[in-house]
Amino acid sequence: MPVFKEAFATAALATVPQEPQQTDFQLVRVKSTWCRIKKGEALSGCEDKITLSEAKISDMQSTKEEQTDFKPCFLTIARGESISEAGISWTIEAPIYFCYKVVETYNILDPANTTLLWGHITDPKQLELATSSNKKLKRFIVIDEVVDELYGSKVREYFKENNVQHKILALPTTEETKSMDLVLKILQEVQNFSIDRRTEPIIAIGGGVCLDIVGLAASLYRRRTPYIRVPTTLLSYVDASVGAKTGVNFLQCKNKLGGYTPPVASFLDRSFIQSIPRRHISNGLGEILKMALMKHKGLFDLLKRHGKYLLDTKFQSCSGCADRGDAALQTTRIAIETMLEELAPNLWEDDLDRLVDFGHLISPELEMRVLPALMHGEAVNIDMAFMTYVAHTRGLITAEEKEQIIQCMRGLELPVWHRGCSWPLIQTALMERLKHSGGQPRMPLPTGLGVAEIFNDTSEETLERAYKLWVRDCKTELEEKPAAL
Repeated sequence: MPVFKEAFATAALATVPQEPQQTDFQLVRVKSTWCRIKKGEALSGCEDKITLSEAKISDMQSTKEEQTDFKPCFLTIARGESISEAGISWTIEAPIYFCYKVVETYNILDPANTTLLWGHITDPKQLELATSSNKKLKRFIVIDEVVDELYGSKVREYFKENNVQHKILALPTTEETKSMDLVLKILQEVQNFSIDRRTEPIIAIGGGVCLDIVGLAASLYRRRTPYIRVPTTLLSYVDASVGAKTGVNFLQCKNKLGGYTPPVASFLDRSFIQSIPRRHISNGLGEILKMALMKHKGLFDLLKRHGKYLLDTKFQSCSGCADRGDAALQTTRIAIETMLEELAPNLWEDDLDRLVDFGHLISPELEMRVLPALMHGEAVNIDMAFMTYVAHTRGLITAEEKEQIIQCMRGLELPVWHRGCSWPLIQTALMERLKHSGGQPRMPLPTGLGVAEIFNDTSEETLERAYKLWVRDCKTELEEKPAAL
C-alpha cells in the first residue's frame, strides 16, 4: 500500500466513532429567541406563543469525559446529539420556503390594472397595509430596448398615472450581451435609485434573456431583492417566467453563472406576443413542444392540429373560431401547468433526473457555437429532433411516431437539422453533460407520444447510427454536408 494511502487508512481507523449516544431535540422559538427542547417534551413554565421550526441541526460531539475543558459559549441546537471520540461537527438541515405567483392578466399596461403594483402580494393583510399607506410608491424597471421602442411610452404612462416614482432602464438584452457586465450596470443603477429591498420589487419586462439577467441582479443586490417578471415573448411566457433560474453566459458557455431565485411573481399577458415576429412565435413553440413530447399527448395533438393557426394569429384569442376553441389559451395553460409540475418539487434541481432537460443536452453547445444563427427554441428543437431519432433507433418509439414528431416540428416552422450540429459537437456536448450530471447522461427520451423516461444506457454505437439516419432524413438540400464521422 502506498505511504499516503496507508496513512489515510490508519487515520480513518483511529477516528472510528464509538457507539453513539443520541438525543433528539426540537428547535422552537419563544418570543425572539430560538432554543431547543427534547423531542416530544413540553416547554415548562412558558405561556408565550411557541413556533416550531422545520430546520434541524444535528451534532456529533466528543465523549463526555473530553468535554470537561470545553465549554462552548453558544447553544448547541440539534435534532440529534451523538457522542463520539471524533470531536464535534454540525449537520444543518435548513428548509428554504419560497412562494411565488404566476398570474394570467390582460392589458397589464392599462393604468386601471393594478397588477404591476400590487399583484405580487399574497397576504391580504399586507395588501391592505400596502394599499392604504401614504408612502409614495417606487419602482425600478428594466426593459429590453426593443420592447421599450414598442411599449416604453405605455410603461411610462402607467407609472405616471399611478403616481409612482420610477426609473426605467432600457438595455440590449440578447444572448451576445447576456453577461455580468450587464448585471453590474443594472446594480449600479439600482443603487443610484435606491429601493427598499423588501417592499419595492425590481420589475423586468422583456424576453427570457432580460428576465434571467434581472433575476440574477436582484438575487445579488442586498443578497436577495424581490423582483417581478413580465415576459414579452412566447418563449419567456411558457419557460423563463415560470421557473427559478437566473443566469448569464460566461466564457462562451451558456448560463454558466447563475442561481435559483424565483421572482415574487410572474405576470403573463399574451397581448405582448402579437408584437413579435413570426420566427419568435415558432421559437417559443419549440419549448411548448418539449413539454408535449415529454408529458402531454393532448398538448401534442393541439400543436399538430392548430400549429399553423397559432403562428398565424400569434397566440391571440380570436372570436368567430368556435371550431378551434381557444387554442392559444389551452396551449399556453397546458404548457405552463406541465412545466410547473416538473419544477415545483425540484426547484433547486437537487434531483438531476429531469424530463424538462429534453432538448437541452446538445443545444447549449450548439446555440453558443453558432450564435446568432439559431435562437434558443430552434436549437432546442434540433436537439429534440436528433433525440427523437435516438429514441427510434433504441426501439422506444415506432417509425410512425418518429415521423409524426418530425412533421409536427416542421409544421411549427422549426428547424429539424443544422449543419453546425456535427458528430464531434454532439460528442463534446454529451461529455459536458456527463461532467455536470453526476457522471450519468440522464438522457430524457420519448417512449411514445406524450410519455418519456430518462435513460443512462444509450451506447455510442446507437447514437452514431441515429445521427446518420437523422442527417440522411432531415438535412435539407440547401445545407452543406455535415462533418464526416
